[in-house]
Amino acid sequence: MKTLCIKTNHPKAIHYLLENLKNLALDDICFSCHKFKVYYNIIIHYKGKDLELFLSTISHLLVFLVLDLFEDTITRKILQNEYFYFDSLEKKQILTKIEEIYLEDIEKVSNKENTLFHIFYDFLKCHSKLFLKGFITFRLKKYISELESIIDEAVNQYLIEKEYTEFVSLLKLYINSEESKIEGKDFVAYTKYVKQGNFEPAYGYIITLKNKKIGFSGDSKFCNAIENIVEETDISILDMSHAQNVSPAHMGIEDIKYLCNKYKNKTIISTHMHEYTKGQALRLNIKNFIVGKDNLKISI
Repeated sequence: MKTLCIKTNHPKAIHYLLENLKNLALDDICFSCHKFKVYYNIIIHYKGKDLELFLSTISHLLVFLVLDLFEDTITRKILQNEYFYFDSLEKKQILTKIEEIYLEDIEKVSNKENTLFHIFYDFLKCHSKLFLKGFITFRLKKYISELESIIDEAVNQYLIEKEYTEFVSLLKLYINSEESKIEGKDFVAYTKYVKQGNFEPAYGYIITLKNKKIGFSGDSKFCNAIENIVEETDISILDMSHAQNVSPAHMGIEDIKYLCNKYKNKTIISTHMHEYTKGQALRLNIKNFIVGKDNLKISI
């Protein structure tokens, strides 16, 4: 006959143990739960002859108790203590990486279970009382060491992916911000990276022709690149789709009025207009502003 006593005040652990003890496929076993002075005591009596089977069964039960109820807390505590310099969002992403490691590497999960099993089994062979909180705190060092290795791996994966994402973003920003040069027989054209809502990349152009510079915005909202185009050219042909500045992808009359007022020595021609916008633009009295129309001819 063998009797074990598991001492704990953890409500979820008590419920977990009692429910799983009810469902054990093991004969000659009975158990009870009593509150004594300090702890609840779960007392397990085994009257059978296969002591190894009994200890193995209880050890497996305790393994899954730790995995199901305590591993997440232990993992978060390690992450908090060892990697306190990560913010909450970064820690959440690292926890996701840990879950991915468990899904992709069954051997790591199996190794954890085996480590816990041998810790519990070796203890129960020689002891009849187990103080659950103290046991988890002081006797699971090898298991916690394996957890730390898995967390280290997850952190490394997170950092590698973060660095790669940042590199790609910087590379994309560099490529999009670089001006490309197009040369023809009688002209030279440069691209300008402009902004057209969520459409990327979007480009405007500066064309040098007969010692004069002409700017084209393409479809773009107002941004620094548009102002650069106007500043660097003699004539700018600019998108003015809307009467109001309401679009994340196009300019409006107020944008054009601002540019005409700031760069009074530049000529600005509006294009890409709705009929209502065109009607509003024709009412403006701005000397350096021309409302674009079909077959419009200008001298440079």
